[in-house]
Amino acid sequence: MVLDSEFIVRLLYTIVVAAGISCAITPLVKRLAKKVGAMDIPKDHRRMHHKPIPRMGGLSIFLAFLISFLIFGEMDRGLRGILLGATVIVILGITDDIKTLRALPKFGIQILAAVLVVIHGCRIEQFLGWELPVWFSCIATVIWIVMITNAVNFIDGLDGLAAGVSAISAGTMLIVALMLVPEHNATLSALVLAAILGGCIGFIPYNFNPASIFMGDTGSTFLGFMLASVSVFGLFKTYAVISFAVPFLVLGLPIFDICFAVIRRLAKGQSPMHADRGHVHHRLIDMGFSQKQAVAISYLISVMLGLCAVVLTDKGEVQALIFLAALVLVGSLGLQLFFIKRHHNHHKEQKEETENEEN
Repeated sequence: MVLDSEFIVRLLYTIVVAAGISCAITPLVKRLAKKVGAMDIPKDHRRMHHKPIPRMGGLSIFLAFLISFLIFGEMDRGLRGILLGATVIVILGITDDIKTLRALPKFGIQILAAVLVVIHGCRIEQFLGWELPVWFSCIATVIWIVMITNAVNFIDGLDGLAAGVSAISAGTMLIVALMLVPEHNATLSALVLAAILGGCIGFIPYNFNPASIFMGDTGSTFLGFMLASVSVFGLFKTYAVISFAVPFLVLGLPIFDICFAVIRRLAKGQSPMHADRGHVHHRLIDMGFSQKQAVAISYLISVMLGLCAVVLTDKGEVQALIFLAALVLVGSLGLQLFFIKRHHNHHKEQKEETENEEN
């Protein structure tokens, strides 16, 4: 891998400008959200906040991404389709954040946005090295994009969670794209991912617990759509196992969450789009973790999977599996020690309360 220094500087400018724009305009978007009534009101047990908070903050991420990419990026037919689809998704998200749309119409428009990507020539062309028939390739691409769009939306349940996980995913995919340069798609993908990463970085200070604004569907569906589309544009067009495994590793947490949610809901005889309190982040909260701890654990999982994706790209499948196994072992030991300590502290507190009552 030989990277041109001018290209690296260009990437850094893309990230910095996107972060700066996102950070600067988020307060303005916050005021706009209040004015148009895009407020998240805590009306059920799934909400972790206790007072109305503006949503639609994803608009600042989208605008920061778009401006930064148009300044420093390059356009081709595939990216034109991705940007068109992303614009449709953002308009849908803004409308949903203001009016709260029903699931079925939203799902239909998401499919339309994914189709825009496909008809501009961006599709999954191979699976484990096998060339896919065009019709199957198109269907698989639409399913992939719609699934990841909703997967990121599903994990947007704690302050800073979706923005941070998306930033980690974009950063990991950026590293992988740089490892695949000078391929044309890898170069363009790197610029897109740099703009996404910058947009998330600028927004996170406002979104981290306690959040002053949520990204809403405007942000979560936009980020999911972009990460899915760019993975098709850049990574699924590479070779063999990498083309299949890397996107799944990078987006592993939201993929696991949406698959588990769909299975759980179908098992209960519910619609796959039925909202519940069984997501990974809800379960971490129910286990006794605070919001910040649950988000930190989710970040750690995403980083671990991202590192495995980088190792897979650079070293191969065996090394990546060994690395993943080592990370899982260390993570499991860490969680076990944490729970032992929490159990010990809880038992100690109960003992002290009992002694105080007796006295």
